[in-house]
Amino acid sequence: MKPLIIALGALSLAACATTPAYGPATRDGAMGYTSQQIEAGRHRIAYTDKDPGKARNLALLRASEITLMEGRDWFEITSEYVDAEASRSGGSSIGISGGTGTYGRSSSVGVGVGFGIPLGGGSSGGKATAVLEIVTGANPKPEKATVYDARSVDMNLRAQLQ
Repeated sequence: MKPLIIALGALSLAACATTPAYGPATRDGAMGYTSQQIEAGRHRIAYTDKDPGKARNLALLRASEITLMEGRDWFEITSEYVDAEASRSGGSSIGISGGTGTYGRSSSVGVGVGFGIPLGGGSSGGKATAVLEIVTGANPKPEKATVYDARSVDMNLRAQLQ
């Protein structure tokens, strides 16, 4: 009986240490994606994960899914930022985030610095939320660095989930 309890404990500990599978967030602040349609062909997508790079890639994957569900071919990122929270165990923290935005012919870059002092006890794991605002479109695809082919993004990033 004792080896069974130890095995179950180790299995549940391993489950806590892994990143959940790609999918929607089950509650506010949980790992996964949230999507909001702002207007026809314009969406805000957020993906929360432990790794900032993975969070951005999975937000891109969700952007490609939405684009394809609309029957569109490409999406343009009009605004994006990553909000990263450092892993901590009771101490203070400093966070830095940055983002870019494009509106018509204008563009902007922003940087923010924050300082946090935990008020509660215990520890929390670090996580990052990548937020993209996209506009979807049909072919022909504009030749801009901020425009992505939805089918290619979906195929390439979905292969990385395997």
